[in-house]
Amino acid sequence: MSKAGELVKGFRTRTVPRERTALAIWFWEIDRVLLSLIVTLMAIGLVAVAAASPVAAIDRSTADIAVNPLLYFYRQLMWVMIGLPIMLVISMLPRPQARRLAIFLCAFFFLMLLFVPILGSTVNGARRWIDLPGFRFQPSEFLKPAYVVTLAWLLSLRAKDQKLPVIQLTGALTLLISAVLMRQPDFGQTVIFMACWGALLLLSGLEMRWIAMLGGAGLAGLVAVYMFYENGRQRINDFLGIGVQMDTGPDQTDLAFRTITHGGFTGVGPGGGLNKFRLPEAHTDYIFSVIGEEFGLLACIAIACVYLAIIVRVLLRLLDEEDVFTILAAAGLTTQFGLQAIINMGVNAQIFPSKGMTLPFISYGGSSMLALCIGVGLLLAFTRRNPFMGRHTVVKWSGR
Repeated sequence: MSKAGELVKGFRTRTVPRERTALAIWFWEIDRVLLSLIVTLMAIGLVAVAAASPVAAIDRSTADIAVNPLLYFYRQLMWVMIGLPIMLVISMLPRPQARRLAIFLCAFFFLMLLFVPILGSTVNGARRWIDLPGFRFQPSEFLKPAYVVTLAWLLSLRAKDQKLPVIQLTGALTLLISAVLMRQPDFGQTVIFMACWGALLLLSGLEMRWIAMLGGAGLAGLVAVYMFYENGRQRINDFLGIGVQMDTGPDQTDLAFRTITHGGFTGVGPGGGLNKFRLPEAHTDYIFSVIGEEFGLLACIAIACVYLAIIVRVLLRLLDEEDVFTILAAAGLTTQFGLQAIINMGVNAQIFPSKGMTLPFISYGGSSMLALCIGVGLLLAFTRRNPFMGRHTVVKWSGR
């Protein structure tokens, strides 16, 4: 063998994995950078929940029962230990099987969402949860990632046949889900569903005049919500300072902003926060403010950068993707994930009115954690790629 041939053989031996097991193939195909970023968020979430857990424990303690200050940390650790294997198993599925799983989950949790008014329990004035022995779950959380993938599949069919009424079908499905959510009421989740539908329509190539019309309908819907949705109108008025009495004290967003800025750039230190004890739901909706107080604004900026890195990473993976369904599914899941993070951080920074929206992988919550793990598992499955495919460079040797 010539010297050049030996070099090529040595290069192939070093770069191509010899093992052909399913686990080895998955390891080489998975986006390890994206997976590392998600695991980083989970680790940050455990630290943040540990800091906010004493607040929730005090709120739920009574004269007879004292709740363990780290109870919610232990529970969150349990959900992470359950959710992480689920995410990894789903990420190992081939794309067709991952798509079928998402469509099945969409149908199942859509039915569960319809049963919420009948079987659901009321918490803080909202009827969004279904109680099972030892577990309470929120169907809309699990429906979100499955809904996005199902929409991506339906809209990808339009690329094959423009006559299929997939736009009308996806619109009817979205409006039905939104109507059920507004009866709970849950305006924040409704915004997420509608925004994901609009983003997927835009990516699927819908004409701009239709996009403009849908945008106008969305603005009209927001006006209607303000006119007829009392809770939403009150929160917007409180945010804008309309009709607020001087002696009513700060609202939730004011408290969150004071908490997030109290620690300055470096924070007051783990466990040293005091303003967090004035926050409602410090371990869920306002955990970002707890992080700001105890670990500083620099920590908040770093977390925001991690979310941005996840979004950019997925978009970079899609640059040379040719399958329409994969592009729509991955982009839709990323839109849902990123929008939820933006809304939560915006509320804590007093940019948006108060809204019960968890911070992905950081806020406490079993439904939120498991649903996010399912969604990211699907995202990892759709972005898997053989690193040695698509390398068409051929080296020709002259023989001299």
